[in-house]
Amino acid sequence: MKKCSQSHHHSLTELNITPLLDLAFVLLVIFIITTTPVVNDLDLKLPTASKREKDPPRKANYVTVDSTGKLYLNKLEVDPAALHAQLVQLRTDDPDLSVIVRGDAKTKYDRIVGVLDMLQQANVVKVDLATEPLAPGER
Repeated sequence: MKKCSQSHHHSLTELNITPLLDLAFVLLVIFIITTTPVVNDLDLKLPTASKREKDPPRKANYVTVDSTGKLYLNKLEVDPAALHAQLVQLRTDDPDLSVIVRGDAKTKYDRIVGVLDMLQQANVVKVDLATEPLAPGER
């Protein structure tokens, strides 16, 4: 004769709601985070802003050194002393002066360094060096 006539499988027939509660709490947190708070709870008369056109972009100045060593400032040929004087004048007219140095690939490096030194002496801090991108497959 069996000692236990009842089966112990009654716990499998009950519904386990713990995973459902976890899912409900996760969804609740997501809804709370994604809901935007109400900002317009006070009636305010905000001031209006006047329309102002944007300033035109600043013109970049170019110092070019060709393969023979000649110096050009914005397409005008200059000697080193005149270049320095014109750079100082441009710097006093525009404290935010931007200069792009363009040098031919065959130019000696000391010519480019001389131009960079001249720009430093003229207190021009925004200096860029112009380069060409490599063609695909070049290195």
